[in-house]
Amino acid sequence: MSENVLEVKNLTMRFGGLTAINDLSLGIASGKITSIIGPNGAGKTTFFNCLTGFYKPTTGSVQMNHPEHGTLLLEKMASHHVARKAGVVRTFQNIRLFPNMTVLENLMVAQHNALQQASKFSLAGIFGLPGYKAASDAAMEKAEMWLTRLKLRDIANMPTGNLSYGTQRRVEIARALCVDPLLICLDEPAAGLNPRESAELNDLLMYLTREHHKSVMLIEHDMNVVMKVSDHICVLNFGNKIAEGTPEQIQNNPDVIKAYLGEEEEEAA
Repeated sequence: MSENVLEVKNLTMRFGGLTAINDLSLGIASGKITSIIGPNGAGKTTFFNCLTGFYKPTTGSVQMNHPEHGTLLLEKMASHHVARKAGVVRTFQNIRLFPNMTVLENLMVAQHNALQQASKFSLAGIFGLPGYKAASDAAMEKAEMWLTRLKLRDIANMPTGNLSYGTQRRVEIARALCVDPLLICLDEPAAGLNPRESAELNDLLMYLTREHHKSVMLIEHDMNVVMKVSDHICVLNFGNKIAEGTPEQIQNNPDVIKAYLGEEEEEAA
């Protein structure tokens, strides 16, 4: 069994009298794809917001098992440290690329923290000191690596705003990979994709876990994507976990069928 990269323990998130997440416990296996599914309003995005520092949970803990920094409690960290130190990054349902920048420039911007530190906040960059040049070269090499691996090199110098929706999704994932994440949280990456683009997304997600051992957490409504790529699925309904297991187990779970996938009407006698 794979060691968990992330462990969620008794997580509860309340907004006044509304309980969006209720006592949720879940393990996210390292190097696997874990999907979070459920109907609208089930608490999926709230859960992601708790993991990535946008919300601080009311109670419970989110524990990152980091290979260098040891155990990190994400709920005690500022949101920018969740990404920088813990290595938890996310994409959003609405694409947030810089449309007037090229694909390559978007990937370089993602690495601005490392470049800023190397530049001593511009002094080294202005005077062309060796430390900054080395960091800049490393950032370019990393960007070019992910451009190649995600089959984006041919469009590296095109403005992202001119690209198809599916290609922009791929660029967004490439940008996230440029910060060397341990866990990538993708919020409905298949939204707006056509069948061909969805199939390409499936291949990309499986490539990242199989070939690069990335851990992926996915919120997705497209069951064709979820059932094909997921190693493990957690089902939420009104903030409660109602089931978890393999795709086959979830497909055959009566509570899931009733709450999310739909329940067939009884045939007339």
